[in-house]
Amino acid sequence: MSKDTPKKTVLKAVAKTPRPSKEEAMAAVRTLIAWAGDNPDREGLIDTPKRVVNAYSEWYRGYDLDPAAELSRVFEDVSGYDDMVILRDIDVESHCEHHMAPFLGTAYVAYLPTDKVVGISKLVKVVEIFAKRLQTQETMTAQIADAIDEALKPRGSAVMIDAVHQCMSTRGVHHPNVSTITTQFTGEFKTNPALQERFLRLIKPT
Repeated sequence: MSKDTPKKTVLKAVAKTPRPSKEEAMAAVRTLIAWAGDNPDREGLIDTPKRVVNAYSEWYRGYDLDPAAELSRVFEDVSGYDDMVILRDIDVESHCEHHMAPFLGTAYVAYLPTDKVVGISKLVKVVEIFAKRLQTQETMTAQIADAIDEALKPRGSAVMIDAVHQCMSTRGVHHPNVSTITTQFTGEFKTNPALQERFLRLIKPT
């Protein structure tokens, strides 16, 4: 990519792929059950396709939500506050794009406001929107920071996610206690190591 190429915004809606009908999705689940070696018509599995499709609607609802809308309402009266705003211990429930297996963990988000702030629940919602999509943990970490930067124009943002991936715990190498940590720093958080250090210190449990 050329250095002059504009950065693609993360706040634009995800490109829509035509969705199959609910009946088509349920038929696909039946196929997977049969491929696994079981009978989709037996009593215990007869309603499983409907349950799975309903679960998918919840697990991947982030495709129908817009982070820009969540961050659009800001408050400009910050009364001179110029230090970081930090949210700790945000639950993360997501699915990796490689195996569609869950990864579960915690997110920590901070930003340095300029002349406006956003309701703290909106930041939690942004984390949830990106978590309820298929992606890698690395991508999600960057998306959250980019969304905050684009909407709030802060002096900098910081995001850390600490998660355990079931694709590694329950298959493959079968190591259930390995935690993956990803970070993304922008603006002053990126250029000021002391600020990074303070963020990492403040998000530790007391």
